Amino acid sequence: MALLMRIFATGMLLLFTIAGKADEQPDPQFEVTQVAPGLYMLSGVGGFVGGNIGLSIGPDGVVIIDDAMPPFLDKLTAKIKTVTQQPLDFLINTHVHGDHTGNNATLGKQGVRIVAHKNLRQHMVSKGIPGVDGVIDAPSEALPVITFSEEMTFYLNNNTANVFHVAHAHTDGDAVIHFRNLNVIHTGDVLFNGLFPFIDLQSGGSIDGYIAGQKQILAKADNGTKIIPGHGPLASKADLEAAISMLEETRDIVAKLVADGKSEEEVVKLNPLTKYEKWSWGFINTEGMTRQLYKGLKQAM
Repeated sequence: MALLMRIFATGMLLLFTIAGKADEQPDPQFEVTQVAPGLYMLSGVGGFVGGNIGLSIGPDGVVIIDDAMPPFLDKLTAKIKTVTQQPLDFLINTHVHGDHTGNNATLGKQGVRIVAHKNLRQHMVSKGIPGVDGVIDAPSEALPVITFSEEMTFYLNNNTANVFHVAHAHTDGDAVIHFRNLNVIHTGDVLFNGLFPFIDLQSGGSIDGYIAGQKQILAKADNGTKIIPGHGPLASKADLEAAISMLEETRDIVAKLVADGKSEEEVVKLNPLTKYEKWSWGFINTEGMTRQLYKGLKQAM
């Protein structure tokens, strides 16, 4: 897991810097996009800072969704202050990975109340937090103090925010946040917009669970829905539909080869996902996606 997360961070750094000059040193920053009244997306530009962050601001307080990685906390705090001077009240973690939970301990010490699926807390307690520098122990301040099994709802800032679980998708502790009256959904890493997804098979994720989770989200979307993905640009219903179609098609291609009794190396040599090259990025190219699908399908057998 530690190795996977280090490769993941390297891939994300490549994703955000690939358009820059080779001799430039990345200087990651946060960019703020207003998605709806009182609701913002904070994303990294110029380097990898972690997953896309949601921020709900209003008279009842501030709710942040995910919190990036420790080296970028000062930049994150400064960027938040450009849209509000209010302190953070609640932090919702979409899943356990350190690029989404890296600042839990610091924010927890500041009195921010952390909310997550019960499996995320259990993972932190029993296994620690997987991050780019390996798995680290989770201090008590980093742990969620409010957990849920299936769903819960925030009635804050004149919004109804439904937080619901999608089972065995990216991990076994994924949370998706649906701001119903704003028609905005934050998916966490159950959507990598325009990119091959990372499905953490070692942390309870699965291919079919990932697809089912995306379809749960799709059922709540319409043509006007704005979707904040775990990584990649702000998405639409059409983007989510494209992601589901790609994953179903690539799964079926590799599944047929698995059913034919081919080994992982034999399948990789065939390069069966060539037509999906446009979904490749620094961490997962067509070979990486083929291997991920093969391992996931074999694990499910």
